[in-house]
Amino acid sequence: MTNAISRGRGLIATMSVIVVCSGVVQGYLTPLLPVVGGHVGIGGVGQNNLYLLSQVAFAVLTPLLSRWGDMWGHRRLLLIAVAMVAAGSLLIAARPTTATLALGMVLQSAVVGFFPLLAGILRSRSPEHGRVGMSVLVGALLLSIGAGGYVAGTLSDEHALAGLWTAVPFCVLAMAAAVALPSSTAARAGRFNTTAALLLTLGLGTLMLVLTEGESWGWASASSLLTIVAALLLLSAWVRVEQRSSHPLVDLRLLRNPRLAAVSAHTFCIAFGAIGFLGANAVYLGTEPDGDGLGLGLGARDISLVSLAMVAVGFVGSTLTPRLARAIGDRAVLVAGGCAGAAGFLSLVLFHSSVPRYLVGALIVGLSTGMFEATTRTLSVEVVDEAETALSVGVNEMALSLGAAIGAAVIGALWAGHTTARGAVTSTGYQWAWAACAVVALSGAAVALLFRSPAPVPALETGATPTGRTA
Repeated sequence: MTNAISRGRGLIATMSVIVVCSGVVQGYLTPLLPVVGGHVGIGGVGQNNLYLLSQVAFAVLTPLLSRWGDMWGHRRLLLIAVAMVAAGSLLIAARPTTATLALGMVLQSAVVGFFPLLAGILRSRSPEHGRVGMSVLVGALLLSIGAGGYVAGTLSDEHALAGLWTAVPFCVLAMAAAVALPSSTAARAGRFNTTAALLLTLGLGTLMLVLTEGESWGWASASSLLTIVAALLLLSAWVRVEQRSSHPLVDLRLLRNPRLAAVSAHTFCIAFGAIGFLGANAVYLGTEPDGDGLGLGLGARDISLVSLAMVAVGFVGSTLTPRLARAIGDRAVLVAGGCAGAAGFLSLVLFHSSVPRYLVGALIVGLSTGMFEATTRTLSVEVVDEAETALSVGVNEMALSLGAAIGAAVIGALWAGHTTARGAVTSTGYQWAWAACAVVALSGAAVALLFRSPAPVPALETGATPTGRTA
């Protein structure tokens, strides 16, 4: 069996099983948040904070799992990551409480390691199928995110907590697929930078703490100000350690490349809203209307249908992006994606009192998500030398994780300042959150204007085809 899947289609098919698990895990909890939150006694702010916790874990685990995979073997770390996800999924399904939801979602965040670890195996075992293989895996991921949410929502319509079991069978299949995969033949090298890992974890944790508790502490209080200073010092120290290390956790020196810096900044800005608001999206859709146009009162299945529609539009956007880039250029596509995200969130600010009106803005945000994910992941590979490909992808993925985490934290902070006596988020709280996402998305479009494609290489006199990009 191992020989049959060591290369080509068999290898890609086996990897697709693992990626489908990743998509289901990332998609199935979002439409269930209102139902599960009501069951365990977590309000809208608390539900968003759970989503925020998972995004912080994403940001921390992104460089850790990738680095450990380079050191100890991609397949070995993949098995560990799948086991973590399976344990978290089982814990959430078997005993849903506030504590188990928090711990389970942190464990599930190990899905962030699936793509870089699978890419390491694919690159070493079947490099000739690298581009096709990654496109198949990305497509499988996008579709399974929406399908996982729909299955979970349908199950929860029959029994409130039944949808929590959605991910468990997929985790079992993913574990079997990971066992069947061959080991990477890439050389294992490097050392783990423990100091950088600790500084990054503590810095992000401290930053998220003040963003979630600043309203209750008072933004001008000594507690808030000291926590902000501590977060900035820890993250500054992390940057200095990374810049001086011969074995960095995240090679920030690559950001000296202005093209990668522009792409990563754009990724951060669009992920801030497009991904950071997904938890808030489910909360709003599931909130019972209050008579003033707040909340849509949808059930888990209907929420999952909205999420599925957003993913479907995003899938279309991602598949059309290469053609669009050839027609108008990479920079124009980046700008268009940022403007689309801003337009989508602005639509939510103005029109959100009914499902059809809300869908307009939500689907535009979904389109922006597909465009930015396809474009930035492609450009993060192409703007650096081949030897720096993995490091460049790691920097961009880190920007995505940080953008999503900080976006969710800012949304939570804005919500915390606009709640009713019963703890429900007010209409003003939602509108401020959507407006913040629109502003940051527009900033992403502005940053994209700094991106410059390389000049095409002149054709040789012999008629050889130019090797440079012309987009």
